[in-house]
Amino acid sequence: MAAQALELTVGGRTVRVSHPDKVYFPRRGFTKADLVRYYLGVGDGVLRALKDRPTTLERYPDGVEGESFFQKRAPKNLPDWIPTGRIAFPSGRHADELCPTEPAAVLWAANLGCLTFHPWPVRRDDTEHPDELRIDLDPQPGTGYTDAVRAALALREVLDGLGLSGWPKTSGGRGLHVFVPVRPEWTFTQVRRAAIAVARELERRDPERVTTAWWKEERGAKIFVDYNQTARDRTIASAYSVRPFPHAPVSAPLSWEEVPDAVPEDFDLRTMPARFEDVGDVHAAMDAHPCRLDAALDLAARDEREHGLSDLPYPPEHPKAAGEPKRVQPSRARK
Repeated sequence: MAAQALELTVGGRTVRVSHPDKVYFPRRGFTKADLVRYYLGVGDGVLRALKDRPTTLERYPDGVEGESFFQKRAPKNLPDWIPTGRIAFPSGRHADELCPTEPAAVLWAANLGCLTFHPWPVRRDDTEHPDELRIDLDPQPGTGYTDAVRAALALREVLDGLGLSGWPKTSGGRGLHVFVPVRPEWTFTQVRRAAIAVARELERRDPERVTTAWWKEERGAKIFVDYNQTARDRTIASAYSVRPFPHAPVSAPLSWEEVPDAVPEDFDLRTMPARFEDVGDVHAAMDAHPCRLDAALDLAARDEREHGLSDLPYPPEHPKAAGEPKRVQPSRARK
C-alpha cells in the first residue's frame, strides 16, 4: 500500500506531498518526503538564493535513476500565490518562469520532483539587468576539486583588486561557484564582458592551471573559468540545491575561511540541515552590499586596447554577436 499524502505547513501555507515514500536516491534510501523535508529545513537559505528570481526547475519525478527534464516555463498547475517573471531567451522568445517568494513555493516545486533549482541572475521586477555576476570554476579532465579550491583562492584576490566581493559555494559536483552581488545597472552583455575580464586576469596569474579556452580541445588539464555562465539564459544551481547524483550532494554556501578545508562530500541531503541549524545561512548578508562593475569593465577595455583581447565565443544557442570570434572549434577551422 502506498503511503498517504503528507501535508507540511510552512509560512502559514500547507503543501501537499504526494507519494511521500517514493524512493528518489536508491543508494542512500532517501525518499520524496526526505527531499521535501530537506528543503523545509534549509528554507530560509534556499529562499534567499531564489527570492523573486525567475527559476528553471530540474525535475526527476521518479528519482535520480529515472527520466529528467528542465522545466523553464511555469507549470500549468502553478498556485496563484506563486508569482512568475517573464524572461527573454536569446532567440527573442519569452517565457513566464515561477519566482519563489516564500518557502512554501520551494516545497511545492520539490513535490513535483524538482531536485535542483536554477535561478536567473535577475529579479522579476527587472529581468534585463543582472544583480549577480556568477563564476563557475570547472575542473577539466586531469584536475579535481583541490585544483578548483586553489583557483578560487586566487580568484578572491582578483575580485578584491577590482572592488568585488565574492561568495563561494560548492557546486555539488567537482567544482566551485563564486557569486558576486552587483548593482542591477548593467546589461547581460556588460556583465559577461566583466566576467571575461575577471577570468582573463585569473588566467594571466596562473596560466599553467587556469584557462578561459571555450573549446575543450584547447583547455588541457586546467580549471576552466566558464565565463558563459553569465550569458543570457545560462543558469547555475542555486545555493542549497540538491544535485542529481546517487549520494544526494547539495550545493553548499561556504565562508572564505572554510574553502581551503571543506570538501563536497561533507554536504548532502542529510548533513546540510544540521549545518544550517548550527551556523545558519553563511551567505545571508550577500545582497546587503552590491558591487559596482566599473573597475572590471575598465580592465576589459584595457585588455582590448593594449592586448587586442576582445570578445570570446558565446554558447551555440546564442545569435552571433558583433565582434565575436568564429564559433568553430580550432581543429575544424584548420581543416
